[in-house]
Parts: sequence; C-alpha cells; structure tokens
Amino acid sequence: APNCAPRETVVARLASTYGETRQSIGLGSNNSVVEVFASVESGTWTITVTTAAGLTCLVASGQSFETLAEALPTKENDA
Repeated sequence: APNCAPRETVVARLASTYGETRQSIGLGSNNSVVEVFASVESGTWTITVTTAAGLTCLVASGQSFETLAEALPTKENDA
C-alpha cells in the first residue's frame, strides 16, 4: 500500500516533516488503532490507522487544526 509503512517510520516522518505530534488515540474496528497527529504551530493534521501487525496507513490530512474542549449538552426531559 503506497500510503502505509511501519508505525515508527510514519511517526518519525510526521514529526520531522510537519512537526506533528499525537493529539488523540482510539481503538477502531479489527483492533486497529486510530490516531490524530497535529502541529499546533502550523495547524496541519493527519489521521492514521495502525493494524495489529504494526503497519500504519495515512487516512486523511489537512490544515487548520484546532484543539477543542467542548462540554456535553445538557440532557433534556424526553416527554
């Protein structure tokens, strides 16, 4: 796969080329690990998926990354 490489290689490339560090992590389907990397200085971001075998693939990337801390909406009575 052209957009995949060993995880160490991908993480090092995102750090050295774009200044991106991991901002969030979660478990996806088939025990894959989904991570968001971003640079707070440049605003670039990348979403990766890593398989259980350690192969990391780039899923999406873009610009204008922002960190948000939004509160959950209050629950209303369902009538």
